[in-house]
Amino acid sequence: MAKDIEAAAAPEGGEYTGKDYSDPPPAPLIDPEELTKWSLYRAVIAEFVATLLFLYITVATVIGYKHQTDAVASGADAACGGVGILGIAWAFGGMIFILVYCTAGVSGGHINPAVTLGLFLARKVSLVRALLYIVAQCLGAICGVGLVKGFQSAYYVRYGGGANELSDGYSKGTGLAAEIIGTFVLVYTVFSATDPKRNARDSHVPVLAPLPIGFAVFMVHLATIPITGTGINPARSLGAAVIYNNDKAWDDHWIFWVGPFIGAAIAAAYHQYVLRASAAKLGSSASFSR
Repeated sequence: MAKDIEAAAAPEGGEYTGKDYSDPPPAPLIDPEELTKWSLYRAVIAEFVATLLFLYITVATVIGYKHQTDAVASGADAACGGVGILGIAWAFGGMIFILVYCTAGVSGGHINPAVTLGLFLARKVSLVRALLYIVAQCLGAICGVGLVKGFQSAYYVRYGGGANELSDGYSKGTGLAAEIIGTFVLVYTVFSATDPKRNARDSHVPVLAPLPIGFAVFMVHLATIPITGTGINPARSLGAAVIYNNDKAWDDHWIFWVGPFIGAAIAAAYHQYVLRASAAKLGSSASFSR
């Protein structure tokens, strides 16, 4: 990808200076040599473990909240107990912040097949790496929810297993749209927070990429928990559906793959071809890219 140059204003009477940077080269579609490198398998293991931990903490939070607010199990004042939807949203957003921070230097901290797909479409990762990541994320999610069921066997099935389902009163189209928009917000944030152009232009501002990504997950959960329980992560939805294994969860399951993948693809196209690469693709002047 061509090098962009940002012009920075100089003090009065001085000269204008340029701040230049280069994008990393596009990842190859298929890189057989990558399969011989330990760094790939280390990254795959990191994605597996991170997704396992993510599902364990978040689904356990959901089950715990439903138990705490169950009037039969917790008494007449149960409705006032528990962490609430706000607490559930914090659990998901907070865990993403923690896990992206921990794994970004190893695997990139995807922890989500939709994020992996978006980065693959943008040529940030190879096809081989993307496929291995998605497999590891799905297996990690299944294992994470399996731990929740093992530790909370008395409550797991009773409280829905943390599975994503379309809430009563909403059409499948509404649920699909909620997943598309929610995933778009997340993947768009991922691209923006990790954009090398932002790092060059705003080098004086310390940007901790996991923070806005975690906040994006938090905000999307606040908006879409009442509609779909918030998927925006096909591995999260698959792990809960496999362990819970309920007909309703499987009937709605396609929404939590199709929606996030469409949202991720739109976010990748918007960032790469509208916001980020238009100047390079069209050969426009430096003033266009400022």
